[in-house]
Amino acid sequence: MPELRPHAALIDQLGIELVPVRRLLPPWLRTVGWLLAVAGIAVLLLMHYGADPMLRRWTATPDLAWAGLGAVATAISAAWAAFSLGVPGRNRAWAWLPLPAAVLWIGASGLGCLRTWIAPGTEVAGLHQSADCLLFIIGFSVPLSALLVFLLRRACPLRPVLTAVLVGLASAAASASLLEICHAYDSAATDLLTHAAAVAFVVAVNAAMGGRLLSKA
Repeated sequence: MPELRPHAALIDQLGIELVPVRRLLPPWLRTVGWLLAVAGIAVLLLMHYGADPMLRRWTATPDLAWAGLGAVATAISAAWAAFSLGVPGRNRAWAWLPLPAAVLWIGASGLGCLRTWIAPGTEVAGLHQSADCLLFIIGFSVPLSALLVFLLRRACPLRPVLTAVLVGLASAAASASLLEICHAYDSAATDLLTHAAAVAFVVAVNAAMGGRLLSKA
């Protein structure tokens, strides 16, 4: 069987050049790792602003509490979906995972405009205050998105743009959740439109830039 020897030599050569690859952690565990970074930022904000103002707003205006809960759930589910899509063979239906939480977030936020009273300790935000909220969401979304993209590059997602959209949604929702800690303004049309613009901007930038970064992994 002399003709088999070149094949055996080739197999041996390829085996020598193989580099061990560390197995990826499950998507839910990598999601927890990213959420620990978000939780660290939340702790710093709570140390500075305290939790009492936020809890008073939520107690008097439950719609704000439900909106905050929806934002947190959207961040968790979108990050989980992004990590899941990074696993080869996973169904793209994972992209729908954040939908129920996003509906709660958007719906509860919109209900605030129908109230006839203003949440305690707040005021209706003007253009300047709304701009501050926009900068807050975008500013915190940048490092959170960068961290997610960094964690996902090893996974080599087969749908980089869709995964990047989920990265943007998770980061923007997490930033909106953090904003609840220090947000001294009630739900008004101007403020909500600003939040929506900030989230849309973060998602669009991630789709454009994050998709390219993930496709090069």
